[in-house]
Amino acid sequence: MTTSIIETLSTLDLFVFFLVLFITIGVIYGGHRKRKAETPNNQRKSSLEVLLDGRRLTLPLFIATLVSTWYGGIFGVTQMAYEYGIYNFITQGVFWYVSYLILAFFMAHKLRSSSAQTLPELAGQLFGPKSAKVASVFNLLNVLPIAYAMSIGLLIDTIFGIGIVPATLSGTGVVILYSMLGGFRAIVLSDLVQFFVMVSSVVMVFVLSITTYGGLGFLQANLPEAHFSITGGHSVATLLVWGFIALSTLVDPNFYQRVFAASSAATAKKGIIISTLIWCLFDICTTGGAMYAAATLKGADSAQAYLIYAMELLPHGLRGFFLAGILATILSTLDSYLFIASTTVVYDLLKKKQSLLLSHHISTAVIGLTAAFASFYFSGGIKDVWKTLGSYSAGCLLLPMVIGLLTPIKIKDHQFVAAAVTGAIAITIWRWLPREGLLANIDDLYLGISSTGLIILASWYSNRRTSPQ
Repeated sequence: MTTSIIETLSTLDLFVFFLVLFITIGVIYGGHRKRKAETPNNQRKSSLEVLLDGRRLTLPLFIATLVSTWYGGIFGVTQMAYEYGIYNFITQGVFWYVSYLILAFFMAHKLRSSSAQTLPELAGQLFGPKSAKVASVFNLLNVLPIAYAMSIGLLIDTIFGIGIVPATLSGTGVVILYSMLGGFRAIVLSDLVQFFVMVSSVVMVFVLSITTYGGLGFLQANLPEAHFSITGGHSVATLLVWGFIALSTLVDPNFYQRVFAASSAATAKKGIIISTLIWCLFDICTTGGAMYAAATLKGADSAQAYLIYAMELLPHGLRGFFLAGILATILSTLDSYLFIASTTVVYDLLKKKQSLLLSHHISTAVIGLTAAFASFYFSGGIKDVWKTLGSYSAGCLLLPMVIGLLTPIKIKDHQFVAAAVTGAIAITIWRWLPREGLLANIDDLYLGISSTGLIILASWYSNRRTSPQ
């Protein structure tokens, strides 16, 4: 961009933008001081306190932190909606709602009743210590916040025009600093403010778009027909890949952490159901808003079109609020993924139980900077990051974890390891093999899930044959 958005903002916009930021900082700091005063000295650095806030997450906090954590890749979903229309709502919305409800109705109670504090620790309880280590590695791949470091860099560069590298590093650096303030508690408190700002912002843009340009008729008159197709011009096989990636929710550590931290299993179940309704509203607004951007901004950079469109649409004052909302959307996910990734390294891989908070701080800084630098090497953008990391998570962990939690089928420690590693090898090989014709349409995720499933099936058959009658 030749000009930065900051140059177009009025004094009122800047006032509103920084007001929201100061309120967020105040809530985080005030809540942290209150919790520190309430917590006995011998619990301040316990893993339960640092990682799960003592399992005291109430329903409003559970909903706020879960909803806000899930949408940091807003530039990714609006880019897909700008390019492909309602295909985005199907692949980034409907498929995921099914996964959320499966987790709410069939898994939340089992997860909350567990004594585990992380997904890899639960894998260790279900299968064995080797499984916990393997789950930790794939868990870390899944939660490396590369896409969200990329998102914060895009936003800051669009606003200030300072270049993508300094924008990404500075934005990630700020998140690293405030994530160190108070463990999971600081994340939840920031999410509380960010939840209200982010939801209000996207609803505001969508409603104003309808009142300004009209409804569905305007979009149909100004967009290609493919924008109203559920496949968006893609093959059905490509569409279904996103369905399998959405099932990775069932092994998503952010979900597990929120459920583990809930005050009860009932809180977790109700919270996921209510959150799903809010996510549906959010997806309707982001998809619709990006489609209005596509209808009015022909030929714009699809990664930034939604932001540019909103800034042209909104009046002064609301522009500042909208920017704060987009920033909140990204930060609330970046800080959560950064926190979970650090937890995976320190608590699950290194098994640090003493001086947990200090080790977590160091790991947060290292992982945050690693994610920021890694974001410069994904030429395919945010969607490429999601698909790459999501494929490994869904392909390697989904089947064994869900089978272990929901079925009486017993999988031994070494069998879990074999299944997950085989899936990873299959995905990696298939990604690098040259493919033509029909083979070009077979996604690597299908190979990963199939390979993992075959190992599990063979293990189940072997266990049946060797078990005493």
